[in-house]
Amino acid sequence: MRPSWPPNAEALAALQEGLGAEAAVRRMTDPWRPPAAPLLAGGCFIAYPTGTTGAGHAGDPAWVAAVTWRGDTAEVAQEVVLALTVPAPYAPGLLALREGPALAAAAGALDPPPEVLLVDATGADHPRRAGLAVHLGAVLGVATVGVTHRALVARGEPPVELVRGATSPLLLDGEEVARWVCTRPGTRALVAHAGWRTDPATAASVVLATSTGLGRTPVPLARARTAARAARARAAAST
Repeated sequence: MRPSWPPNAEALAALQEGLGAEAAVRRMTDPWRPPAAPLLAGGCFIAYPTGTTGAGHAGDPAWVAAVTWRGDTAEVAQEVVLALTVPAPYAPGLLALREGPALAAAAGALDPPPEVLLVDATGADHPRRAGLAVHLGAVLGVATVGVTHRALVARGEPPVELVRGATSPLLLDGEEVARWVCTRPGTRALVAHAGWRTDPATAASVVLATSTGLGRTPVPLARARTAARAARARAAAST
């Protein structure tokens, strides 16, 4: 049975303990690998009102977008945008409380679903090895890759040479859980996180495959970010 979204921090932490262990087993017994055919990749992103700072509050408005992007045409195949409220403030290691249901609502509406979903969150780089990228993939039944600007608890130096394709490992308790990936020459590397059914090597390959070299962020995630922010701007203009 697929997991759900627990109502409080204690329940979420307990779920993450089991989910992290299950995800580790899935990476070995049921790993996702990019298909030989062109990739249909997804991205999802949440935007909050301009000027929002700190941990936020339960009931904050948010605009969430999810897209699918075709690797063969480099075009967005579908876009879903929702306006809603989030149920909790942000707390480190517990991002799923705040953003999980919203991201699941948008990404779950994509039809057909993406083969792999890029999430603005960590995965196995997490105190219980179950960041939001892992949790969201388990809920949706879709392979996921986390993409962030920095690691959460893993440690490792970024590539010395900032050339496209350069990578270096990020370790947690001696295990590689993510990789630094340089997607654009001369720009800081991103972190590609092992998520649901993906290991660090696959995560890094997906981040590179969905990046054009013209921008630092993988295209599906960048397009979802643009769509969410555009919805926020429309809402602000209407009020």
